Amino acid sequence: MPVTICAPAGGTAGRRRKTKRAERAPRMRKGPAAGTYAAPLLLLLGAAIVSCGGRPSERGEPVKSAEERTGAAAGDSAEGGGESEGDLAEAIVRLSAGAAGNAGITQAGFPDHLRLVLEKAELPGDLSLDILAAASENPAFILDFLSCLEGDPFLRRLVDKQHPLPPYYEPDDLVPLRPSSYETSRGDLRLRQEAAGALEEMAASARDGGVVLVVSSSYRSYDYQAVVYARNVQEMGQENADRESSRPGFSQHQTGFAADFGSITDAFAETEAGLWMAENAGRFGWSLSFPAGYEEVTGYRWESWHFRYVGKELAAFIDNYFGGIQQYALRFIHEWEAAERTVSSAP
Repeated sequence: MPVTICAPAGGTAGRRRKTKRAERAPRMRKGPAAGTYAAPLLLLLGAAIVSCGGRPSERGEPVKSAEERTGAAAGDSAEGGGESEGDLAEAIVRLSAGAAGNAGITQAGFPDHLRLVLEKAELPGDLSLDILAAASENPAFILDFLSCLEGDPFLRRLVDKQHPLPPYYEPDDLVPLRPSSYETSRGDLRLRQEAAGALEEMAASARDGGVVLVVSSSYRSYDYQAVVYARNVQEMGQENADRESSRPGFSQHQTGFAADFGSITDAFAETEAGLWMAENAGRFGWSLSFPAGYEEVTGYRWESWHFRYVGKELAAFIDNYFGGIQQYALRFIHEWEAAERTVSSAP
């Protein structure tokens, strides 16, 4: 029997998050700390994720993907047709099969699986309800999610103060940055090949608009990050260093997908390059890692200059469903894949 997911009637169902990409402190609302829930949230989740035969009469406009790959399904939903429900059930089956081709979870177990993931990801209550609404509307959310689970797993790898990389990890496809449309602050910078190509594409677009991007930092090895962190501790003290410098093994730079731009100071946000990046980086697969007002969520103070390449699909997923907050999306994906591994390894 097809399984659909019902969002709570009335309230947030079908409401698309309108949060603008986080770029400058005055334009960003302060995010709630990780683990901060409205008291009845888990009860709401339990009531919201249930098998149902019909659809609430009032849902609002469905959340759509950036590329609107499921426009036809959304149209069917607006007409109240049964085809959209069938498409949604089919998308659930595909997602439940597991990105790695394992047995994954069963279709009947999908509601409880999603509830568990949202709980463990510790997303804010309103964001969790938005995701429930998106998943209940049409296949767009699930198909977009599936596209994010394809390709290089390090594009979506959660690297933060709780989830380090191994000391020995070094990507095997690092390439020297050979600036054509952008500039570099020194000549020894490297990124992973895919990120380097995306950087050139983004910089060419910026230059067409009269903006020149300057890359100031890129891949850092575990050992190099140890030197950077020790220097910051010496210069600003342990507490302040931990707000803006990663300990070795805990830096996104070690993935080979992260880059710092411009002056690496708060002043970058108001430069032409900073303003252009804030508005356009996502179109090229780059995502701001540490937005203003979210230090309790990311573990780091606002860094308007630090962007991570996550790919165009995941960048759109972050912007469309997670209010532009990279940490929320990566935490959700991390918990989804962890739960999937648990289910697939069970006897």
